[in-house]
Amino acid sequence: MTGGLKGSAGRLSRLAAAGLLLASGASAVQAADLGGDCCADLEERIAELEATTARKGNRKVSLTVYGQVNEAVMFWDDGFESNAYQVTNDNSRSRFGFKGDAKITDDLKAGFVLEIGVRGANSKRFTQVSPTGGPDETGLDTRHARWLLKSKTFGTLSMGVTPTAMEGVTEINLANTKDAAKFSDVEDSGLGLFLRTAGGGMSSVTWRRLIKHTGDQPGEGERRSGVWYVSPEFGGFSVEAGWGSDDHWDVGARYKGEFGNFKLAAGFAYGENTTTDADSAFFECVGTDVPGQPDAKCKQYGGSVSVMHEPTGIYVNFAAGAHEDDTVLSDADFAGTNASNETTFWAIEAGIEQKWFPIGKTTLFGQYYSLDGGASERLSVAATDPANNTGGAANVLSTGLEMVGGGVVQELSGAAMSLYLYYRHYEGDLTLVSGGNAAKADIEDLDVVVGGAIIKF
Repeated sequence: MTGGLKGSAGRLSRLAAAGLLLASGASAVQAADLGGDCCADLEERIAELEATTARKGNRKVSLTVYGQVNEAVMFWDDGFESNAYQVTNDNSRSRFGFKGDAKITDDLKAGFVLEIGVRGANSKRFTQVSPTGGPDETGLDTRHARWLLKSKTFGTLSMGVTPTAMEGVTEINLANTKDAAKFSDVEDSGLGLFLRTAGGGMSSVTWRRLIKHTGDQPGEGERRSGVWYVSPEFGGFSVEAGWGSDDHWDVGARYKGEFGNFKLAAGFAYGENTTTDADSAFFECVGTDVPGQPDAKCKQYGGSVSVMHEPTGIYVNFAAGAHEDDTVLSDADFAGTNASNETTFWAIEAGIEQKWFPIGKTTLFGQYYSLDGGASERLSVAATDPANNTGGAANVLSTGLEMVGGGVVQELSGAAMSLYLYYRHYEGDLTLVSGGNAAKADIEDLDVVVGGAIIKF
């Protein structure tokens, strides 16, 4: 009996000793990991995170921060001078933005988009005498500042600085070239440069003025203050409408879908404008208001389509558009001439996009662009300008522009990045008129090479 008690006591003492050792070890681990006071340390770390982390104003609306950096080196040769500048690629310029939404009902959400563009040297505004384009063409600009209501049943309504039906409708592109070298928006790749004449003179007229006063292709819209509606999708189709003050409006339709091994995206839009204020309208009336006459009126329409064969990666993009200004021909300077109030363009891109390398898809492409421009009284050319052979101060009677180019885009999928290199050759026409006397300028060709990268976050 005594021996049993002694044995039990011995076992108990050994268990107690083991327990003390375990407790001691656990305390040591706890002390090593959390500084001896887990709760105080956790609260301290939470406070540190709160102090260093961007926070939302409330918990009801989600917040996403996004953006991209798109920078390049552009080499140019205007026939008499050549140089290379580092530029922000305005085909899809650097930017940062904030967006979010909040659920109202099972069918309805409210949301917002606030996006700011960032330009260093401007790829579509730099000149032979200004490598950046100047302070008015660089820095920050508002790309989006709009609220929206999105219903699964009724569609999406946006208000503020917003796209409308014509925004991007002539630039639809399923390939990776859309952020580096838009096939239908050639202004963005060096067309802020001044024209050179055969004698080497540098005109006050820039290459982008051959397209339209703003430089946007006919049929293309811009982001301005207004209202934008997009319907729900039905079988891949959706319809859109936009309106802005004093007054401009547009309507359009888009489609995106697949047929067997083919992907297809397309869109078309039409709009009218009765203001000559280029800063407020979705697109510009190139003419000006004539005293005693009705308000300015212009219209434009355009569209594009992109088709890709998925197994091979072979694709084709096509775009076309037209712009008509009803006021421009009322100017006396165009009396007795063959002036036209219409500007038209068409453009095509063809290529192949395949994942030949494990780092990401490679896109090889070629492009062609052609524009016939009508009369414009918005641009007055001095009698002393090297491009003016009329003998007096002149207006634009007609313009023309052709572009041939091609290049390569290499995706780095692991870094959400793409490298690009492409070449473009431009040929232009400019005919001026003064007092009924028309004369064509002798313009040198322009060549550009662009190499850079875009990274998204």
